[in-house]
Amino acid sequence: MMPTVIQENCNTIEECYEFALSYAAQGFPSDEGSESGKQVRRQLARAVEAMRSLEECCASTIKQEQFVPAEKYQAFFAVLVRDAQSSIAAIELVLAQPVISSQLVDNLNASMHLRALLTDLFLVTEILELQQAKAMASN
Repeated sequence: MMPTVIQENCNTIEECYEFALSYAAQGFPSDEGSESGKQVRRQLARAVEAMRSLEECCASTIKQEQFVPAEKYQAFFAVLVRDAQSSIAAIELVLAQPVISSQLVDNLNASMHLRALLTDLFLVTEILELQQAKAMASN
């Protein structure tokens, strides 16, 4: 079922954010030479991949699940995709740096783009869970 794909992408992005919070709190001057440093790059790359697939997942879900009114879902998913694109730009800028410090990740975490995306994802996952519960109750 497609909502699960969206939910998996949301979970991946949220896990990255949680790891990034932990990384930022550790005060690393660099990502070099530590397991956390290697993991921060992996987590950020996984989040970018999940963000990139949101547009396709959302469009497919609207059609497959026949959410109504479809235009309301399409309008919100368009916002979610814009927020994801802005977040991707910020994360890719961080990934392009030769060194990723805790302070750099802390600044990324504070980005309004990333926070907007996370809030979008919380809303979407709650709506999908409600839709799934409604579908199960009617079966």
